Amino acid sequence: MNRENIVIVGGGLAGATAAKTLRAEGFDGPVTLIADEAHAPYLRPPLSKEYLLGKDGEEALPVVPAGWYAEHDVDLRLGVPAAGVDATARTVDLADGARLGYTALLLATGARPRSIPLPGSDLDGVMTFRTLDDSRLLRESLASGGRNVVMVGSGWIGMELAAAASAYGNTVTLLGLEQVPLAAAIGPELGTFFRSLHESRGVGFRLPASAAEITGDAGRVSGVRTDTGEVLAADLVVIAVGVVPETTLAAAIGLELRNGILTDASLRTSAPGIFAAGDVANALHPFTGAHHRSEHWSNALNGGKVAARSMLGEEALLDTVPYFYTDQYDVSMEYSGFPTLVDGSPVLRGSLEAKQFLAFWQREGCVVAGMSVNWPRADKPQKAIKALIAARAAVSPDSLADPDVALEQLLPEA
Repeated sequence: MNRENIVIVGGGLAGATAAKTLRAEGFDGPVTLIADEAHAPYLRPPLSKEYLLGKDGEEALPVVPAGWYAEHDVDLRLGVPAAGVDATARTVDLADGARLGYTALLLATGARPRSIPLPGSDLDGVMTFRTLDDSRLLRESLASGGRNVVMVGSGWIGMELAAAASAYGNTVTLLGLEQVPLAAAIGPELGTFFRSLHESRGVGFRLPASAAEITGDAGRVSGVRTDTGEVLAADLVVIAVGVVPETTLAAAIGLELRNGILTDASLRTSAPGIFAAGDVANALHPFTGAHHRSEHWSNALNGGKVAARSMLGEEALLDTVPYFYTDQYDVSMEYSGFPTLVDGSPVLRGSLEAKQFLAFWQREGCVVAGMSVNWPRADKPQKAIKALIAARAAVSPDSLADPDVALEQLLPEA
C-alpha cells in the first residue's frame, strides 16, 4: 500500500478500532490517534455497570492492551486536544502547537454530557457522567453507602447509575420528564417493568418532574428543589440528561451537520478525505434509507471498522442492525433494531413477572426491533432477532408470542 498519512481525532472506541482495523487491513503508513483524555482509549459501557459496581477493575477497560500502539507503530497522543482543521491544506492543529498533515482524517470526537442551566450546579457534590474519571469519582462517592443520591434523568444511563447507587446501600431518588421512565425508548409497558424493578430495591421516582434548583450549604450540595416545589435531601446529585454530539471541529470546517456530522453509509462526510464515526456520526443506513445517530458501543465498534476500510478505498458500509444492552440489578437486557421504525406496543413472549421474556416490535407486520431480558444465551435470541429484522418478512404476532415456535422457524428460508 502507499504511504498515505491517516489522522484520527478522538480517543474512544471508534477511533481505537479504526486504528486497529487499519493495521489489520495491512496499512503500513503513519497513523496518529489524538485523544483529549489522558487515558488510552477505553470502553464506556462498564463505566456505568461492572466497573462502577466494583466487579471489574480498570484492566478490563482498554480497547487494546497498553503496548499495542507502540507495537503497531500508532502515534498515540494523549491529553492533547485537536484545536482546528484546515480541510483545504489537509492539516490538523493540536492544542500543544503541533501541526499534522493528513491524506485521510477520521473525526471520532464522540459526545459530551448535555448541560442544563440549574442554579447551584457548580456546588461540590454535583456531577455529570461520561468519562473514566467521572466513574472513578462516582464509585468513590457511592461505595460507603448511606448517602442521599438524586439522579436527574430517567434514561438508560440515569437508570443504570440509580441501580448502582442503590446496590451500594444509598437512598436514591430519580427525576425524569416522562410519565414512565424509558417510555420514549421502549414504551410505557416495559418502562413500567424497569420502574417496578427499581422500586422493589427502594429507588424513589418523581415523574414527571425536573430539577429547578440545587441547594447547598457552605459550598456543598444539600438538596434539590423540583419544579413542583418539593425539596429532596441530597448528598450527591448526578445530572444524566443525555449527551450532545461533539461537532465543534466539524462546524469550524464547514461540514454538513444534522444531529451530528452527516455521512453516507461509508461514513464519508461532505468534505473530501474526511470521515466520521461513533457517537458524532449521523450515518445513512442502507436498511432504512434514513440517517441514524447511535450512542451505543456497537455503533462505535462497527463504525470504526467501516471508517478505516473506507479511508483505505475499500467498499465498506455501516449496515449492521443497531444493538445495545443494559444490566440493572438481576436483569440483563439486550436490544437490537430501529427504534425510529417502531409502531405500537410490543409482542411479548415469556413473563414480565418472572423477569424472563422477549419483546418484539413490528411495523407493517415485519419485525423492526427486539429485546431479550434474562433469556437463555444458549438460545442466541439476539442473533435470531437480527435475522428477523434483516429478513423484512411479515411474521404473525401469535408466532412471535408462542414459546413453542423457535424464532429460527419464522425466517423465510426456514
